[in-house]
Amino acid sequence: MSAPLLEVSDLVKQYPATTAVAGVSFAVPEGICFGLLGPNGAGKTTTVEIMEGILPPTAGQVRYRGEPLGTRFREEAGILFQKTALQDFLTVRQSLALFRGLYQRGLEVEDVIRLCALEKLANRESRKLSGGQQQRLLLAIALVNDPAVLFLDEPTTGLDPQARRSFWDLVQSIKARRKTIILTTHYMEEAELLCDDIAIMDRGRLVARGAPRQLLHEHFAAVLLELPRQDFPAQARELPLTVIEGTERVEISTHDLDGTLRLLLQAQVPLARLRIRPANLEDLFLELTGKELRA
Repeated sequence: MSAPLLEVSDLVKQYPATTAVAGVSFAVPEGICFGLLGPNGAGKTTTVEIMEGILPPTAGQVRYRGEPLGTRFREEAGILFQKTALQDFLTVRQSLALFRGLYQRGLEVEDVIRLCALEKLANRESRKLSGGQQQRLLLAIALVNDPAVLFLDEPTTGLDPQARRSFWDLVQSIKARRKTIILTTHYMEEAELLCDDIAIMDRGRLVARGAPRQLLHEHFAAVLLELPRQDFPAQARELPLTVIEGTERVEISTHDLDGTLRLLLQAQVPLARLRIRPANLEDLFLELTGKELRA
């Protein structure tokens, strides 16, 4: 990997009633999509807002290209926030021109329009855009200065499946331009598809870091078997298997699929509703952060 573009060192953020970030450190190499994941209240949004220069840390620091965040970072960073208010009566083209005027250098407005597939919407007022169209406009605004690092904070929340996949395609095209992307998301499929490297936070600390495939290999066997809980009789609980029981289903993790199936059949476990699949990032997320509902 190339040298770090962003370095987070011993980051702490304290509030009167809580410590949101408790000594987090990591480095983000240039040219990758880095995902920061975690349940509600894990500290990921606070960490990202410090990385963006929006919040001051209580302790620790963030460095961009080896230097503290400053003018160079502000000129070379693009941010797509969770929520952004736009001028209702400006068109897509006018909104982009407005934000482009804030930077000394960047892309031509028409180039950004083409990059984000906004040609047919260029003369439409922003208030008349659908949710997916508005996210494409906000992504275009984040790209007007041709940033070296792009922050995407839960960019597809609330989008329908078609709009979400269209947005993923846009992010893939930006990745192909060798931009560094910092992504926060609650969609594990999104993180697995887009991210080269992820960090999972819980209760203000990092609990895992690495490439998605690498982390899955470290934490899970080759395959997972899923059964409805009512299909897993009492005698099956005595089998020498790695079993996780949920409220509605039972999961069995195994490297020996054939042997596990034989054991289940011998225990007269009905397999009509058996599902066999590889582990995914959602499995890892739940294993590391738990399944209880967070406020």
